[in-house]
Amino acid sequence: MTDNLFQPFALNETITLNNRILMAPLTRCMADDDLVPTQAMAEYYGRRAEAGLIISEAVIIRPDGQGYPNTPGLFTAAQVEGWKKVTQAVHDNGGKIFAQLWHTGRVAHPHFFSAATGSKAVMAPSAIAVEGTVPRMRELEYQTPTPATHEDIEQLVEDYAQAAANAMIAGFDGVEIHGANGYLIDQFLHYGSNQRSDEFGETPENMARFPLAVVDAVIAEIGQDRTAIRLSPGAYFNMPAEPRDRAVFDYLLAQLENRNLAFVHVGIFDDALEFDYLGGRASSYIRANYSKTLVGVGSLTAEMGSAAIAENQYDLLAIGRPFIANPDYVARVREGKELVEYSEEMLMSLV
Repeated sequence: MTDNLFQPFALNETITLNNRILMAPLTRCMADDDLVPTQAMAEYYGRRAEAGLIISEAVIIRPDGQGYPNTPGLFTAAQVEGWKKVTQAVHDNGGKIFAQLWHTGRVAHPHFFSAATGSKAVMAPSAIAVEGTVPRMRELEYQTPTPATHEDIEQLVEDYAQAAANAMIAGFDGVEIHGANGYLIDQFLHYGSNQRSDEFGETPENMARFPLAVVDAVIAEIGQDRTAIRLSPGAYFNMPAEPRDRAVFDYLLAQLENRNLAFVHVGIFDDALEFDYLGGRASSYIRANYSKTLVGVGSLTAEMGSAAIAENQYDLLAIGRPFIANPDYVARVREGKELVEYSEEMLMSLV
């Protein structure tokens, strides 16, 4: 039984979802060459509007945040206008949508932004490179980043806030700050990528300083009811594991508890993964340290998510790849219909 998935859920006094099924952020690399959302993207999101909430694919907040081809932005007027078509399509079909705000940090590559910025510098907390090459463009190797200066960090905080303001102009219902999966904000939160000796490194309080500054700036711009965050306390993607990370997230979650966000979203691709220094699954760790609205995700079926919600493991269920294969995912689950199986070929088209 999955009946509990179809109950309305109040995120807060501002936003009530029609059901507890969220569409997870899914990078599709389908924006045009100016990183403007296309009409095909508007139709793609509009078809999935029966989700209680759609979290958009990750949206870069400024040019040097780009690490993958044709990922949409939210820093030019044209991009804002493109997103208006997307949000309108979702709203016309009765849905709600948050923009996921993104800077890839050391996973960025100057191939994408050097012409626009006049710089080939990749920004990160510390001069520690991530190994490997850019997905879909394997000829591009990651480079050693330049540590962000205090002025850089101040500007980044402003840019996140401006992107949130742009999201509201574009018609989004709120934003999710991408603080997970080895990207910029997450890089400040892990000892494997943050080896600073100033007020942004070494201790949990310092390592959480920039992420919390971003949260607070976004809240000041658009309100706490419309602000959410995705977190990866368990390092596993673009990030080495380090037991000391737990203390950073212990501190961060305690701070977020007092900010009354719309939700915290577990940043995990497989929620069956367990981390010794977290005492088990990432979702269980966050639930034990954060009492407010929690979104679970990670290769979960509707039945698994429904059972977890019934057991108070989290409050909302985010579904990823099955939403690519099944635009009518919510209706299929509600009516007990068989789901179309996801395949990698589906990544190359917006249906």
